Amino acid sequence: MNDLPLDLLINAADEVRLRQNLALVALGKRPATRAIRVGRLLDVNGRRWHDDQEVVVCGRRIAWVGPTGKYPGTVDERVDRSHLSAVPGFGEVHKHIESSHLTPEYEAALVLPHGCTWTCEASHEFSNVDGPHNLEFWLKARLAGSPMKIFPLPGSAVPPTAYEWGGGHFGYDEQRDFLSSQLMVAGLDEVMDWPAVWNPENPSYERLWGMIGATFEQRGVVEGHAAGMRAIDDINAFAAAGMASDHEAWTPEEVADKLRRGLFMEIRPHSLKEIIAGLLVDGQQDWSQFALCTDDRSCSDTIKLGATDHNVRLAIEAGLSPEIAIQLVTINPARHMRLTPWVGSIAPGRFADLVLLDDVATLSIAEVWADGEQVSQGRDYAKPVPPIDWPEWATQTVKIDREMTADDFAISAPAGRDTVQAALLRPFHWSDEFITTELAVADGQAQRDAARNITKFSIVDRFSGAGKTSAMFWLGTGPKTEDTALACSMGHDKHNIWVVGSSDAAMAKAVNALRETQGGWALVGRGEILATVRYEVGGLMTCRPAPELDLEMQALYRAGETIEWMYEPTFSPRWWPGFPERLAFATLTCAPWRWVLVAPSPLAPDGFVNVATGQTHPVVW
Repeated sequence: MNDLPLDLLINAADEVRLRQNLALVALGKRPATRAIRVGRLLDVNGRRWHDDQEVVVCGRRIAWVGPTGKYPGTVDERVDRSHLSAVPGFGEVHKHIESSHLTPEYEAALVLPHGCTWTCEASHEFSNVDGPHNLEFWLKARLAGSPMKIFPLPGSAVPPTAYEWGGGHFGYDEQRDFLSSQLMVAGLDEVMDWPAVWNPENPSYERLWGMIGATFEQRGVVEGHAAGMRAIDDINAFAAAGMASDHEAWTPEEVADKLRRGLFMEIRPHSLKEIIAGLLVDGQQDWSQFALCTDDRSCSDTIKLGATDHNVRLAIEAGLSPEIAIQLVTINPARHMRLTPWVGSIAPGRFADLVLLDDVATLSIAEVWADGEQVSQGRDYAKPVPPIDWPEWATQTVKIDREMTADDFAISAPAGRDTVQAALLRPFHWSDEFITTELAVADGQAQRDAARNITKFSIVDRFSGAGKTSAMFWLGTGPKTEDTALACSMGHDKHNIWVVGSSDAAMAKAVNALRETQGGWALVGRGEILATVRYEVGGLMTCRPAPELDLEMQALYRAGETIEWMYEPTFSPRWWPGFPERLAFATLTCAPWRWVLVAPSPLAPDGFVNVATGQTHPVVW
């Protein structure tokens, strides 16, 4: 009975059989697979350490926990780790695995040595590329034998707004089917289109409330996204609408306001230390309504910084005890996501996931165990990565059935004009109004103005095959170097191709390079392709080990150093000079964005639209 193949995924019928067997193993009436002896064990349910403990495992699950030598049954194998301290496997309450740019089986190999054994996948990234295969995609690595537990949350932002379209469209029916088909589906991915939630006249209102309603019906969790939300009335309305959490807070004061209105606060690394230190000064004592979350982190940054363990260390540095900080990545996110029967603590019935520490104060990880087996030694992953032959629906997602040309990026001026008025955006432009400026006209086309840091930015549809293109002028970003462009198929959250360039021909060349690689990055410099990075799965990820992808990224960065990049230092503290990688996030259309550029759509024929109001405007006039 110990090798019952029941628990790679979680479904009700198999879960009953598995639990019936675990009860008998716990009573010693059936043999266990192994017993792991540890010097200390952290009970995160009560935040207490227990000395000289044994964790008895049956298959992939824990059957019994208690003092060494007290288990009443027999075990096939005994493992002595009495020199180490055990804490539960770390979990991510909110993460986009796609942002690692690794397929799930390779992302698991990257983060498991850092203690991360389970992830709530905020899946609107791949959902927007291929919605119909979304659940199949996220369960495939687990079914192939990966020890990482992925709990998918179907994307509410599919599409992100009513002004976008593409590879997926989720509403009530889809969410109902996701939740009813598999217990590993934990709820609804972050609800980001706040104007569509509160405003019945918004064209996405019915679709979003259909998904929210289906989630309530199945007792799932409705995750929130309250970026830029500071006003008390808005926070109250957000909580009243059923949003359970927010991971977008930036200051201790904002966190306190949202916490008071019942939101579960998921704190990201960029402001983690400031938030925790500020709350401690303010007297915060109860941390049960908090979790730490990574959200987005590339494999290159994970190699440098770490994974969930990095977040925990930041929390300890900010003043939390190691025990509380560990609760924020174990029992707290598991409780919030209603996953405590399976993850979050070292307790019977849960997956046998243990992080073994040789120093608790510094969170020094000696080993990680997942599914009852050792999966890492130090920072080295100790298991084979399961081979997955990703099908064409995952690897053929850049669908542009023609060669792009410079004409696709031209912006025509009204006839007979020497100058035009032009709409400008800039990275992370959150103002109610767009910027306007006067630009010269040559050969009937509005022109860039590099002297004023004005370049051209474009979104190319990669889903229909037609390569529909919208283009406008942006301020303070992109290349000044002549005949140069940067393109990427990862553009949150719709993930059409974005391209920025100093010439239309260079922009076309960069996009055509992505047609060949099926996604990733392409840098054209002075008319020649300088570097590409391949994201052949979904146009978002690659099916390769992290070091191999990192080598390609470093080559791209080195090529980027040969280019002169535009920069406007006064615009945003989140923007910096050099290679403009963060443009992948500048295509967001959720709050607090207003005016944005999207691929041409029925409600935004030129692509320039205010997503809060639905207002459209010409890009030149």
